[in-house]
This record gives sequence, C-alpha cells and structure tokens, in this order.
Amino acid sequence: MRIEKSYLIVSINDSILWHKRLGYVNMEILSRLVKNKLVKGLPHIAFKKKKLCDACQMGKQMITSFKNKNNISTKKPLELLHIDLPTRTRSLSGNRYVFVVIDDFIMYTLVLLLKLKDETIYEFLFKKG
Repeated sequence: MRIEKSYLIVSINDSILWHKRLGYVNMEILSRLVKNKLVKGLPHIAFKKKKLCDACQMGKQMITSFKNKNNISTKKPLELLHIDLPTRTRSLSGNRYVFVVIDDFIMYTLVLLLKLKDETIYEFLFKKG
C-alpha cells in the first residue's frame, strides 16, 4: 500500500500569519523588512498597510463612557456619598491631603485639608462644623 504525502494548506492570508508570528508588528514595518531584506526567511509578500487582524482590531476599539444622568437617583440626603482622599504636594501650612465628600442628593461638598491620613476618621465622624 502506497501513502501519498499530504500538506496542510493555510487558509489565512500569509501577511496576517507573519504579522502574528512577529508579535503583531505593524504592516508598514513588515513591508519595510521585506523591501530591505532585513529578516532571513521572510517571504516576499505584499503587506497591505490598512489591513488589521482580529486581535489588533479588538485592541483599537474604544470603550464608550457612561452617559450623563439627568435625574437624581437618590431619595434623601446622605444616601449616596462620593468620598475621595487624594494626595497632593505639601501646602505652605503643612497639609498634604484633601478630604472631599460630596452628597449626591443635595450636592453638598465638604472639603477638609489634612496633614495625616489618620485624621480622616476623626474629621469626618467627630468634628462638627
């Protein structure tokens, strides 16, 4: 019994195959590599500059941002608070942190300047004024 050799035919475009093999490099760079014969074994293929593979297409897609809300979703004050404690460079008075609290219902904003992060709980819970 005689068995003939069979070969696998790649159905994908060879330019896309080389694009993937070389780490998803830009098609323009691939065409320069072929033109200047800088890579041994790289076949002379016409690399289309505008062609994108599926992985590159997914990488270029942008996530849309959230839409602005026109209505208030809270029913009473203090139901939803937005709190932030960003670090800034030290001010002239020695304060390093800005403690920001925003009430979503009435849009009241409280801003406190703090020297240490440890002061946050005391200023928020116990200090009046």
